[in-house]
Amino acid sequence: QVQLVESGGGLVQAGGSLRLSCAASGRTFSSYAMGWFRQAPGKEREFVSAISWRGSRLYYADSVKGRFTISRDNAKNTVYLQMNSLKPEDTAVYYCAATYSDSGLIARGSYNYWGQGTQVTVSS
Repeated sequence: QVQLVESGGGLVQAGGSLRLSCAASGRTFSSYAMGWFRQAPGKEREFVSAISWRGSRLYYADSVKGRFTISRDNAKNTVYLQMNSLKPEDTAVYYCAATYSDSGLIARGSYNYWGQGTQVTVSS
């Protein structure tokens, strides 16, 4: 069982930056691939970014490529999402997720555990 707790959300002006963190419980964090998803009001939860368990493979949605950076610190059981050049359309609840699988990381259905989410609001 893995418990995930996101933090770092908030209100920021367009063009600003935020760094999200997701702290995981358990001693096997390094065995999980991790992902970030987001859900805006009235929309489906969508893939944002993912990182393999060793951090050697990174994945990004086209909408965030070049602006967001995912990273992980296995010693701290934490995955991060650095978000730069934020846009109003980035406004959503951001969720981190963990999966035993090391493939199919852009698919929501691949993930076994989810956090409660953190709100990110970007004002224009």
